Amino acid sequence: MADLDDDPYAVVRADDALRPLYEEHGALGPERADDPFERLVVAVTNQSVSLESAAAVRERLRERVGTDPDSLRAAADATLRDVGLSDTKARALHELAERYPDGIARADFADHSNDDVRAELGDVYGVGDWTANMFLLFGLGREDVFPVGDLGVRKGMRNLYGHETRAEMREYAERWKPYRSYATRYVWTAQ
Repeated sequence: MADLDDDPYAVVRADDALRPLYEEHGALGPERADDPFERLVVAVTNQSVSLESAAAVRERLRERVGTDPDSLRAAADATLRDVGLSDTKARALHELAERYPDGIARADFADHSNDDVRAELGDVYGVGDWTANMFLLFGLGREDVFPVGDLGVRKGMRNLYGHETRAEMREYAERWKPYRSYATRYVWTAQ
C-alpha cells in the first residue's frame, strides 16, 4: 500500500495502471452534492440505462415534475412514466419522497457507515447496492466506495488489470483502502 499521508491520490499514483490516468485526467474523486436528495433521484434515474438516456429522462423529470420531495410525492405514476421512468423507478422515487419529506442533508448520514447507508436505502423498493453506492460517491462524497456492481467499473478493471471476476476485483481494490472512491473514478475512465 502507498504511504497515504492523508493524500487520497497517493493510492492512485502508486498504482502503475492508474498513474497515467491521474496524469491525463488530473484530480478525480468523490463529489459532495449540494442537494443529496436530488443526487439520490439522479442515481435512481441512472439505473440500468445509458448515460444519454438517463440524462434525457432527468431533464424531462426536472422540467415536468421537479426533483424535490414535494414535487415527487405529488406526481402521478402516469406522469413519471411519461417522462421515461419505469414503474419500479417511479415507485422508488415516491417512496424516497415519503421517507425523506424534507430532503436529505449530508448531516443526516454523518453517523452512518457506508453499510448503514446501503441498508437504509436498500429498504426502499427499487433501490439496491448500485444506487446506494452512487449516492455514497456522488451525494455524500464518501472516500472509500468500490462499486464492483457497476458495469463501467468491471470493464475498467478488466481493461486495466485483466480481472474477470468480482472477487478478483474486490481483492485488488483492497490496496486502495481507505480511498477506493478515488481509484474508482480512474477505473471508470478506462472502460
